[in-house]
Amino acid sequence: MKVAIETYGCTMNQADSDIMRCELFRQGFEIVPVEEAEVVVLNSCGVVEYTEKKIIKRAIELKKRGKKVVIAGCLPRISSKKVREVADSAISPDNVLDVCNAVIAAVKDEKYFNIAKTELEKANLCKYRLKTDRSGAVTGIAIVSIAEGCTGKCTFCATRFARGKLKSYRIESIVEEVKKAVKQGFVEIQLTSQDTGAYGLDKYNKYALPELLEKIASIDGEFMVRVGMMNPRHAYEMLDDLINAYASDKIYKFMHVPVQSGDEKILEAMNRSHGVEEYFEVVSAFRKEFDKTDSMISTDIIVGFPGEDDEAFHKSLNLIKDSKPDLVNVTRYSARKGTPAYRLKDMPDWIKKDRSRAITRLAEKIKEKRNKRIVGKTINVLVTKLGSKVLTRYLSYRPVVLKSESEIERDKFKIGKKIKVKVVDCTSTHLRGELVESDVSGYGNC
Repeated sequence: MKVAIETYGCTMNQADSDIMRCELFRQGFEIVPVEEAEVVVLNSCGVVEYTEKKIIKRAIELKKRGKKVVIAGCLPRISSKKVREVADSAISPDNVLDVCNAVIAAVKDEKYFNIAKTELEKANLCKYRLKTDRSGAVTGIAIVSIAEGCTGKCTFCATRFARGKLKSYRIESIVEEVKKAVKQGFVEIQLTSQDTGAYGLDKYNKYALPELLEKIASIDGEFMVRVGMMNPRHAYEMLDDLINAYASDKIYKFMHVPVQSGDEKILEAMNRSHGVEEYFEVVSAFRKEFDKTDSMISTDIIVGFPGEDDEAFHKSLNLIKDSKPDLVNVTRYSARKGTPAYRLKDMPDWIKKDRSRAITRLAEKIKEKRNKRIVGKTINVLVTKLGSKVLTRYLSYRPVVLKSESEIERDKFKIGKKIKVKVVDCTSTHLRGELVESDVSGYGNC
């Protein structure tokens, strides 16, 4: 039987797709592109209403083309009724090992819905990781989940309905999974969870992320680690230990701390566990330690949350101006049924759009200015993706794009190779580089 998997949303969903792909492969299913598939597994995301509508529309479209549809991921729990109306089968995130039963039932026209809560440690489960992306580019990136769920109760979040309370995986299991990925030739390890900063609070009764990073960094091999997003409060509580762990040459100097708003009252209404001050403390300490060479700060902002007046919005604008993050993920507030914020009075979409544009324009200017600091420098970078262009990463995770002029030159750009480049230009999204030397060791300015 021919099966395809389409993945939406976060890196954790991508990691779940790796597990499902392995289960299907082990049971004799053929993994193929959507066009060739009899059954399509949609690994869904339910963060905002727009994404949900997009996935439901996709499911209907695929069924009209005569394909059976299995919906996995977050939607089977977030929007169970809609999923039951559309899908032939469905499974929740902690039932990914049941994907074969869901596929078989769908083909037999036997509706199969398994969204029961289970305790599943996904670290060290069999993964079938693809070494090419959707565009056909060769990639050296492996995603490793370290936990599922979170400790928070944000009033706008529906993801916690799907992922539940924090479930940290054992340090030993995670380390073994990273070892396997490195042995398989993956050179960029992306650690993911709903909140990497909370890692260990349930299992070890302490902030265990710094210890985990130190153990991963001690693994033999040539690879780099990108740490996924963490609540600013958690980063603040373990800041010294976290910065010490980040000092390893194998950890990208990249930190994703979603602040969501620059207004304390809005943060309180969101039931975020942090304030603006904690966010600034984390950003300041991280940059003080690592910006002497280069570092990257990524954050998230929600605009148009109920109660966000002009003053509150301008505090978010000022937060971006003052903290100058390298990346800003801007989301227009979307009311999700079942969340506490759903009962609050929403505001017109045009206001949300205007505010989103204003923050995006500001963020783009800051990103380009931050990137321009590197133009003219000669730096060492790691090759992580090969397509029509060559994608490399600086030690801060800042992307540096190179052209591959010919197939003959491709040998200079093998996945995992550290090369020396001169940064000749930049945009707000990336640096542009020219090859100086095709085989170097280490990072930093050359």
